[in-house]
Amino acid sequence: MLGKSRFDETFEKITRRIAGKTSRRSFIGRVGTVVAGVAIVPLLPVDRRGRVSRANAAGSESANEWKPQDTDVRACDYWRHCSLDGYVCDCGGGSINSCPPGTRMASSSWVASCYNPTDGHSYMISYKDCCGKNILGRCGCLNTQGELPVYRPEFSNDIIWCFGAEDDAMTYHCTISPIIGRA
Repeated sequence: MLGKSRFDETFEKITRRIAGKTSRRSFIGRVGTVVAGVAIVPLLPVDRRGRVSRANAAGSESANEWKPQDTDVRACDYWRHCSLDGYVCDCGGGSINSCPPGTRMASSSWVASCYNPTDGHSYMISYKDCCGKNILGRCGCLNTQGELPVYRPEFSNDIIWCFGAEDDAMTYHCTISPIIGRA
């Protein structure tokens, strides 16, 4: 039988030292900590600054470029409506920040970063559905700036967000677009 190599001896010493200082419980605890840490990674903050808004701010030229305006709140090209898929509440007795009478604001929303052409800054917009009445049917918009597929719901404007509303307020009516901060 041949003698142990230097590598084998070193590896054996290290292994015996680790085995003498740790138990199975501490090893399983550490593995559990690593598994829990890996499970938390999807919950970490996401960079929600809009790539589309930054491109517009830089003055990119493309055929489908979003050209926002800051004068007519009811128009689909109003800068806050860059990712609005639905009806503008301003056309039904509400405002850009409040739901029309007889409706309730949904408890959840989707977000987008929209470029304001007046001051040259991008802002985070929280699109909130107003629920409880039948669909408004006026001032409909289908804007998709910064929209991502439904598997990223915080960026998807294809979801009716009235599912969290109370009582009979599950019916979609219109959408408001308040600013929640600068992007």
